[in-house]
Amino acid sequence: MSTPAIAAPRGTRDYLAEDGSSLLSCVDTHRRVSSRFGYRPVITPIFESTELFERGTGTGTDVVEKEMYTFRDRGDRSLALRPEGTPGVIRALAGDPAVRDIRPYRAQYDGPMFRYDRPQKGRYREFHQVGVEVLGVRDPNIDVEVIQVAWETCSALGITHVDIRLNSLGSRDDRLRYRDELLAYYTPLRDELCEDCRRRLATNPLRLLDCKTDARHVAAAPVLLDGLAQETRTYFHDVQEGLRAEGIPFTVDPRIVRGLDYYCDTTFEFWHSSLNGAQNALGGGGRYDGLAEVLGLPQTPGVGYALGVERLMVIRQETGAFHPEQPPTVLVVALDSGSAPYARACARQLRDAAVPTALDLAQGKLDRKFRWCDRMGTVWCIMCGEDEVRTGQVTLRNLQDRTQERLHIDDCIARLCSNTGGVK
Repeated sequence: MSTPAIAAPRGTRDYLAEDGSSLLSCVDTHRRVSSRFGYRPVITPIFESTELFERGTGTGTDVVEKEMYTFRDRGDRSLALRPEGTPGVIRALAGDPAVRDIRPYRAQYDGPMFRYDRPQKGRYREFHQVGVEVLGVRDPNIDVEVIQVAWETCSALGITHVDIRLNSLGSRDDRLRYRDELLAYYTPLRDELCEDCRRRLATNPLRLLDCKTDARHVAAAPVLLDGLAQETRTYFHDVQEGLRAEGIPFTVDPRIVRGLDYYCDTTFEFWHSSLNGAQNALGGGGRYDGLAEVLGLPQTPGVGYALGVERLMVIRQETGAFHPEQPPTVLVVALDSGSAPYARACARQLRDAAVPTALDLAQGKLDRKFRWCDRMGTVWCIMCGEDEVRTGQVTLRNLQDRTQERLHIDDCIARLCSNTGGVK
């Protein structure tokens, strides 16, 4: 009886060939764009103390109550695979005295996150995010800048028709007043609510607005924007004016509440129609001026966002914005063992000229090597044997029209550069 194969865990996936290139392209593009704005990299652990997310993300959120992967280590400490990046970044930066002297501090991050959720299009239990955080300054211009970094990242990825949904969750006092209004509205409807919303009614009423099951009740619910204090209104107005000045389109959506406890004032989401329905948000963020204090750190205002890389990948694939990396343009083969050093040197020269090159020093039938080229999409094969070594030449074969000629290696490189766009 054969041993059954081990499959990848449910909700995870392997990133092979073009998928791997697509993921790395998203990450590299975000790093490049955010670096242009002065954001510096920060790398935090994949697992943290469970308390970090209970206090930071919030015990009343679905993320903490239902979706976290937690475990106890050999010291009987409760740890969690990070479900999001912000609490760990704030712990690292707001807790560092050297960083506290830099205001504002601009940080960028990327990496895998983990949530026990129902797998679906663009959503996995292990997923990847890219994001930025700005600490130490409460300024509507910084909120605008953060949104602009995400906007320009999407543009650099070739993603168009992004719909920015903007809202303000106000100050703590604004939210306390609004909480009372929501309780007054939803309490008479309690028996009509789903089980989750009956629980949220007692723990986190703002999350009632984000429930898809009870969405029919949302239209008549009170609107937080209607009751904002004047200072908060002015701040939100300045954010909108800043976005207009940068030419960034947006829609004010008073129902955007986000799913995490720490948000205040500016909140936003990035939507794209290709993700469809409830899953059309490719990312979002907002201001979280009280988060550091909740974590036991010095008071540190902050704002940031995270974008889901898998969702960016879906959009790029469906809209044709992603162009996969080409396979090796050239295969260099040694026709005998004595020609291996010469073949290796030829391959090195080609790579130095920016021609994508694979090297095959194994002894085997040429037909089999040509079939490998066909399957990979490799167009050219350079053959190096005793005669080529003696004359300082190579035999260049075009695998599409099956013609070949012998050239000096320098002439061969020039020919290939003219065909592949390498360094001439």
